[in-house]
Amino acid sequence: MDKKSVVILIGPPGSGKGTQAEFLSEKFNLFHLETSKLGEAKINDPELVKKDPETAEAKRQYDMGQLFPPPWTTKIVAEKIVELSGKNIGIVFSGSPRTLYEAENELPVLEKSYGKENIKVINISLSEEESVKRNTFRRICKANRHPIPNFPEFEDVKICPKDGSELITRTVLDAIPEKIRFRYQVYKERTEPVLAFLREKDYNIIEINGEQSIENVQKDILDKLND
Repeated sequence: MDKKSVVILIGPPGSGKGTQAEFLSEKFNLFHLETSKLGEAKINDPELVKKDPETAEAKRQYDMGQLFPPPWTTKIVAEKIVELSGKNIGIVFSGSPRTLYEAENELPVLEKSYGKENIKVINISLSEEESVKRNTFRRICKANRHPIPNFPEFEDVKICPKDGSELITRTVLDAIPEKIRFRYQVYKERTEPVLAFLREKDYNIIEINGEQSIENVQKDILDKLND
C-alpha cells in the first residue's frame, strides 16, 4: 500500500476498529487519526480555548457530558487531513466519519488531499450480541488509550503491551448490557448510513467478518487490501 493512502475502518462498538487501526498504522506507517483524541487535545490546550470561541464551546459541551459539535469536529479533522497530506503521511481512521454530516464534509477534503483511488473503506461487521459480549469490562491503557480486547488470550494482561501503562475499564457503564445495546443502535442509525453514502459515491466497501480472532481479521484485511 502506498505511503500516502487512507484507510477508513467502520464498524459497531466492539468490532475491533481501534485494534486493527493500530495494526495497520504500525505495518504501513500510517497516522492513526482518532477523532476523540484529536478533539481532547484541542480542548485541553488552555491557550487555544482562551483565543478560539469554537474550541471553548466544544470544551463546554464536552465538560457537560455531551458530544463535540459536529461542525467543529469536522473542521479539526479537515485541518489534520491537510496537515498530514502535506507531509506525505497516510491516515487510518477508526470509526470516523461517524455521521453523514462528517462524511459529506470530510470526504471532499480527503479526495482532494489524497485522491479517491487511494482511499480504502473497510466495514467490520459484528452482531449486537457479540458487541455486548466484547464491550463488557472492555479495557484501554491509561497513557495512550490502546485498546485491550475482551478476549480470553488478553485476560491475564495487566499492563499495556505497547507502552507499559496501567489498564483501566473505559467506564462503569460499559459493563451494562442495556447501555451497550443502546450504543449499538446509535451506530446503526447514525453511522451505517455513511456506508450507503460511500457506495453512492462509487466506493468499493471491503466487507470483513469481525466475529473472528484478531489475527484472522487482520489477515482478511491485508488480503483484501492487496487484491
